[in-house]
Amino acid sequence: MLEQGATQTDQERGRTFMEAISEKYSPENFPYRRGPGMGVVVVPVVAAQGSPMRDRLNLPSILVLNGSGISRAGDQGEIAAFCAHVIELDLSHNTLQDWREISKIVSNIPNLDFLNLSFNPLASVALGPVCGEAFCGVRRLVLNNTQVSWDTVFTLTRDMPELEELFLCRNKYDSVLAAATPCPTLRLLHITDNSLQDWEEVRKLGSIFPSLDTLVMANNNLASIQDSGVVLEGLFPNLRSINLHNSGLNRWEDIEKLNSFPKLEEVRLQGIPLLQTYTNTERRSLMVAQLPSISSLNGSVVSAGEREDAERFFIRYHLDYPEEELPYRYHCLVTKYGKLEPLAEIDLRPRCLALVEVHCEDKVVQVNVRLDQTVAELKKQLKEVVQLPTNHMRVYYIDKDLCCVFGPEEMKYSTRALHSYSIRDGDEILVVPKTK
Repeated sequence: MLEQGATQTDQERGRTFMEAISEKYSPENFPYRRGPGMGVVVVPVVAAQGSPMRDRLNLPSILVLNGSGISRAGDQGEIAAFCAHVIELDLSHNTLQDWREISKIVSNIPNLDFLNLSFNPLASVALGPVCGEAFCGVRRLVLNNTQVSWDTVFTLTRDMPELEELFLCRNKYDSVLAAATPCPTLRLLHITDNSLQDWEEVRKLGSIFPSLDTLVMANNNLASIQDSGVVLEGLFPNLRSINLHNSGLNRWEDIEKLNSFPKLEEVRLQGIPLLQTYTNTERRSLMVAQLPSISSLNGSVVSAGEREDAERFFIRYHLDYPEEELPYRYHCLVTKYGKLEPLAEIDLRPRCLALVEVHCEDKVVQVNVRLDQTVAELKKQLKEVVQLPTNHMRVYYIDKDLCCVFGPEEMKYSTRALHSYSIRDGDEILVVPKTK
């Protein structure tokens, strides 16, 4: 920071919020557009002498000013005059590092609902209580890759009585501080790509955000879920969805503990060490069977039919396990379905060849025929056997088991495939010369 009286050029100090708005949303760069959903408002203004503002700006209710080089607020009166209707503001990838400047912007946008401050350097500056009050109306706040401290997070959550969604991804957190005041309104927390490996830190999140509905903790390498079922039930009583993609979980006991969350419906669990040795089918079936209350796994709906198939698969998968290694869920499912027998292995692939008897007048010859060929191709094969041109033969199929009931079936369609007749070893092909 410079001492009072020191000078900086405007370029060194960076652009103001209002300068960025004036440039991007000028009539030349952002023409006025009509129509449903455009949300564009024409705002006339009488600019003060020396002000960067144009005669008018065409401002939508959703302002996107990411990567605009903004480091300061600018004239607060102009912000208030132009942005009263704004409900969403994206200020990501700027150079904002002073919470006082950010609060000047936010406090003059009374209807602001969504604020994105991602990728601004906010690590070294604390947020004072007075500045925190400026954020009181925001419901959705994104602070990804800002390295913002937990103290600042808690100042914000304390002063944001309507906060419902909070994004704290890529902030290099390896621990969670305890908060003096919980945030009872928060429903969704994204805290992916950090280093929260110890369940003890996750436990603190349950105390801080007691009404949490959705917890997204992908890419944190969480090692295990250490609490008992009773503790977990009280820890996240309203949790409906959890994302633990690419965590370090490597025990089925950890998966089973997810059942302790009383309202859990949706689970995302890909890329964990536990599942690496299984096939894709085994992974999904075993997971669905282990989690009886979920309705969605890894973004796909779990139908009633899939659940029953998965649970039956689970029983059969563990049939050869020693009694002492059988999971608790196995015994629950055996109570439901009984102890199932292994499925018979049935080869449903179509046969490729059949050994048939070819009858032509007094001649009987055994011939291997390919079942993937057509009737026309069969006639070509039989041409040498029966010594008849293909256009001088009529061909009949005789099922050895059903011939007494149905008799010979003429193979009159030249393009029909032989496998459609269900020809088997021992069946007969009757060739009758055509009469002139």
